[in-house]
Amino acid sequence: MNDSRNTPATPAAASDGDSGADDPLKPDAVVDFESAGVGDEETLARLRAVSFYLDEAFEVPGTNYRVGLDPILGLVPGIGDATASALSAYILVEAAMLGVPRATLARMLGNVVLDATVGSLPLVGDVFDAAWKANARNVRLLEARYDDASPAAAAADRRFLLAAVAVITLLLVALGAATVLVALWVFGHVGLL
Repeated sequence: MNDSRNTPATPAAASDGDSGADDPLKPDAVVDFESAGVGDEETLARLRAVSFYLDEAFEVPGTNYRVGLDPILGLVPGIGDATASALSAYILVEAAMLGVPRATLARMLGNVVLDATVGSLPLVGDVFDAAWKANARNVRLLEARYDDASPAAAAADRRFLLAAVAVITLLLVALGAATVLVALWVFGHVGLL
């Protein structure tokens, strides 16, 4: 019988009664949000609120369409997009701390990167932010995958990641080919070829 109270252990390992205190790869301190008074439901509620304020806080007059602070912050050059991206990253970090599967986290990261990249374009990016609503998408993904460890959900995430990698690879190959063609054209007009 391996009882952690009979072996020397770190205070964190001894306090939670974990029998794996001898494992050198185990962290010394593990944050237990339940005992700290921060439960999963409170975290999800906080993430829903952040998402709401960033993506759906205001109704566009005369329509049923809602926008949030994300596209409005994007109107402030530099700091606005950085602030919105940091808040989007906060949702991602909280999702990771809740234990969302890695494939879902990668999908959420893709939403944040796309939002930050396209959203940084002047005016066009703000319109994209208002339509894409990456934070609302990420909270929906978080809620859908948090309790759903089914093979179908994991397969859907893997299909998405595979498609994303394929598209990025094709874009990089196309960009490389276009660069070579432009370089050949320029060298031809300069007379180097």
